[in-house]
Amino acid sequence: MSKNPATLAALRINNPPATLREIALERMRRAIISGLFEPGERLVERTLCDQLGVSRSVVREVIRHLEAEGLVEMLAKQGPIVARLEWNDARQIYDVRAALESRAVADCARLADASVKARLRKALDELDRTSQQNSPPGILDATTEFYSIIFETSGHSIAWDIVSRLNSRISRLRVMTLSTANRMTSGPSQIREIFAAIDANDPESAAAACRAHVDAAAAIARTILA
Repeated sequence: MSKNPATLAALRINNPPATLREIALERMRRAIISGLFEPGERLVERTLCDQLGVSRSVVREVIRHLEAEGLVEMLAKQGPIVARLEWNDARQIYDVRAALESRAVADCARLADASVKARLRKALDELDRTSQQNSPPGILDATTEFYSIIFETSGHSIAWDIVSRLNSRISRLRVMTLSTANRMTSGPSQIREIFAAIDANDPESAAAACRAHVDAAAAIARTILA
């Protein structure tokens, strides 16, 4: 008997629930990015098992994943620690951001239509809301959404893949710079300038605003880390 394709399609799980490992990974990632676990702090498996309420095997998987993201490093005879923030590493990340993001926003400015601009405006409204609430996690999510739309619109999928792999370390640097005076205001304001140039379909101004935003963040990070 032939099977109905529509019936078979109904078997597919399109939005599978998060696994325990995924939940633990996200909790630990957020904890490190927010500074709950400080740079250089040892990550003791037994303690993490109690804090997260998961098995040691889950903790080990999470630590391996965070090591791949650059948030954790393994030390001989000590085990995993929260990766330290070094200016030389941060400088390279900002250089990569400046190169990839400025090109993406320029191409987005050339291609953005009313629909794209509406999506960007919505992300900016969320950024303003979370900034007013002084909510770093909300700011990170809104900023990531803003840039995701830009890279999607510009067609820079490979560049976005590179940025996504660095996203945990980028987010960690963002939280660090947000803790300084006025950055909670100046950061979103500079992103607004990027949007204004995209809204005007002005590629050169968009790229310049993007570079100015990244350079400002890099200057703050250098003051803290150098």
